[in-house]
Amino acid sequence: MNIQKENYNFQKVIAIVGVLLFAVKLVAWYLTNSVAILTDALEGIVNVISAFIGLYSLYLSSLPKDKNHPYGHGKVEFLSAALEGVMIAFAGVWIIFEAINHLINPQLIKELDLGILLIVIAAIVNLVIGLIAVKKGKKNNSLALIASGQHLISDTLTTGGVIIGLIVILFTNLLWIDSAVAVIFGVVIIFTGFKIIRKSISGIMDEADEDLLKQLVEWVYKNRSKNWIDLHNLRIIKYGSILHIDCHITLPWYFTVREAHHEIDTIEKIVQQKFGKSVEFFIHSDDCQPISCRVCSKHDCEKRINAFEKKIEWTIENIRKDEKHKI
Repeated sequence: MNIQKENYNFQKVIAIVGVLLFAVKLVAWYLTNSVAILTDALEGIVNVISAFIGLYSLYLSSLPKDKNHPYGHGKVEFLSAALEGVMIAFAGVWIIFEAINHLINPQLIKELDLGILLIVIAAIVNLVIGLIAVKKGKKNNSLALIASGQHLISDTLTTGGVIIGLIVILFTNLLWIDSAVAVIFGVVIIFTGFKIIRKSISGIMDEADEDLLKQLVEWVYKNRSKNWIDLHNLRIIKYGSILHIDCHITLPWYFTVREAHHEIDTIEKIVQQKFGKSVEFFIHSDDCQPISCRVCSKHDCEKRINAFEKKIEWTIENIRKDEKHKI
């Protein structure tokens, strides 16, 4: 099973679970009349809608490249995640509004023991599915899956706060706690939504992923061949679960086309060991110049005309520059 199909199938699970848990929360609200549970259920509506949005985006991103989309359809995941972030933030605002309304006009809460049990079950299921979704999303480079997982985890935090509030109410009969808890976690939800929106916009704008770049550079440098004199002009663009990497590699000037191609193939295989098969490379080979000898660690080079001076460590600062032979 390819990565896109795997992501799509797991998003189906998230959508189905979202519908079931929304029903459970509605039952809990009906039984207890708790505003905290009501707001948690309202977020459940967002869960269901966003899960199906994520499902559709993963379906689109799994489509093969075509004439109009030569890089595939993966960018749609950023739009999906952005929309989900907006809906999460909106849910937080709605929760705060309802909580304040019930704080001003308190209502009787009943059957808390049964309501707490139902909400605890929903929280456990949400947390497990959310953690799996984030882990799988990071593994497969799927922002849509990560966003769905983070949404479920944030929902778990809200539900956890609701549970704590309901337990306190159960033993103290302080009804205002119900609304206070809802307000606190409404703020948490809004913050989570804005974080997802920010990350989505970064992806749409092809903002550099510093962590990903650092991992890539450190891995290639760790497995560096003596024939790789210099690496520069490195860039990474995400399209869904696919990473598009382009860079320039400086090789000995006397290498044949076949030898240079072998070195490039080696780089690709090393990167795929770390980041999987969903990686596309566009590597340009440069020939070394006399000045390159001063940073070239290929000591058995018969064409060397200058003495070796120092080995340049590759970092995300110097490999992104459009220059060669850094001295």
